[in-house]
Amino acid sequence: MRYKPISYCFEGRSESDKEDINIRGWVYRLRTQKDNIFLTLRDSTGIIQCILPRNEENEKITIESSVELSGKVVSDSRSPGGYELHDVSMNIVGLADDYPIRKDFSTEFLNDVRHLWNRSRKMQNIYKVRHELLKSAREWFDKSGWYEVSPPILNKSACESGSTLFEVDYFKDKAFLSQSAQLYLEAMIYTLEDVWSLTPSFRAEKSKTPRHLAEYWHLEGEKAWTNFDEILEIEEQLISYIANNIAEKRSEELKALGRNPEDLKKIIIPFDRIPYADVIKFLQKKGKNIKFGDDLGADEERLLTIDRDKPVFIYGCPKNIKPFYTKIDPKDEKMVLSADMIAPNGFGEISTGGQREENLETIVNRIKEEGFSPDDYSWYLDLRKYGSVPHSGFGFGVERLLRWICNVEHIRDTIPFPRTMKRYYP
Repeated sequence: MRYKPISYCFEGRSESDKEDINIRGWVYRLRTQKDNIFLTLRDSTGIIQCILPRNEENEKITIESSVELSGKVVSDSRSPGGYELHDVSMNIVGLADDYPIRKDFSTEFLNDVRHLWNRSRKMQNIYKVRHELLKSAREWFDKSGWYEVSPPILNKSACESGSTLFEVDYFKDKAFLSQSAQLYLEAMIYTLEDVWSLTPSFRAEKSKTPRHLAEYWHLEGEKAWTNFDEILEIEEQLISYIANNIAEKRSEELKALGRNPEDLKKIIIPFDRIPYADVIKFLQKKGKNIKFGDDLGADEERLLTIDRDKPVFIYGCPKNIKPFYTKIDPKDEKMVLSADMIAPNGFGEISTGGQREENLETIVNRIKEEGFSPDDYSWYLDLRKYGSVPHSGFGFGVERLLRWICNVEHIRDTIPFPRTMKRYYP
């Protein structure tokens, strides 16, 4: 017997169509009346209401049971998708126990049973948008002639702050989970020039904000022969392409999540660019207790972008708040050629990018200033000894980007199994 996805029931039919069809999936909703059982079936493509005769065998069915159904597709404007399945016969494949998720459960409980909550329509829609995001990014890189590479996850030294490293035992030696693939991507520009990767990154930040994960997916790119302005143009091209692709191809999922697809169609280049110094002055006028040299927090980023409808770059940051590999601004040695992309509507930072320091002496001094040992970066410093070139790169947090695109309140809902300061189960 051949089975069709539920979406097939809605495709290219006229109201007069009545076709016998076989479908299968999981019981999403149940309602029993005197003579009939109204069963809403779901699969990866959608939901459809199915009407079964009420009898002893059919009354065994429970929420989330897996079933095979055969019946006739009938037009009904009152039903999801505009069609129902009538005259249904059912084969129960896996009879479910009493399903623990009902209405009005706490967020904490839903995260305890995340392996089940992932079946919800909300989460399904988010994961479909996530799929489109990653697919669109890969398309953009491919069309633009970039090469995908596979950097390591276990590292000997830090890429960002040493205080946020996860330490692991590595055959009786000390290693760390990767904070970023950037240093290894820099190595690869000397053979492939334009490279990118999608890898998990890990940050041991003791943060409980709605935008922090301890384990997240990192979309990063590095490009040879590229200066600061050029890499910002590349970042905005990529984000515009992703946003517009999702708006076109996942409009129904976006609407179900409360996001108007038309909002994403407004994400067109160029994005505004605001100097860090001007941002500090703006925030001070708004009453924020912040001074030049401070890093921006969530509240400051929200205030800056709450009324914007496109991302914005904050550029020209103080050296003391950026890592050792950022290039010092030749016009001001206290500043670096780095920029954060801040999402609109208060969603906060979604990427950091900029030009890398290609001078050996300068980068060694920066490593020492941050309390690291140059010996731990000997291989990285070799890149500056043998044919160093100007180059730039960026990194996007996939979940932060998805949180903004889907208009989701908390970042934990953008990944199937979130890892936060207080949660690593299930």
